[in-house]
Amino acid sequence: MDHKQLDAWKLSIDLTIDIYNISKNFPREEVYALTQQIRRAATSIPSNIAEGAARKSNKEFSQFLHIALGSLAEVETQLFIAQRLNYTDQYSKFSSQITSIRKLILGLIRYLSGE
Repeated sequence: MDHKQLDAWKLSIDLTIDIYNISKNFPREEVYALTQQIRRAATSIPSNIAEGAARKSNKEFSQFLHIALGSLAEVETQLFIAQRLNYTDQYSKFSSQITSIRKLILGLIRYLSGE
């Protein structure tokens, strides 16, 4: 399966770019804390989808999709924290992106398990 054809991968790339763009505006003192952490977590989502798609079995692919879900939850939490710290006011926009990506990943997991 080519990961570049998957909507979950495409949308998670978009999310990652959006995260990079908003985190540019985080305070300078967050550069080695929240900024770096949220960027790594966001990058992890499409990276794990791609790595899983390159694996030989559906079981392995599914494991990487579960890791991507964990990273997605991490991004959601960090965005919530960023909003509470008044670093961004775009949480609701990101929340709908995250929900869409989560549904797509869960759908892929169900597909791979034969449900």
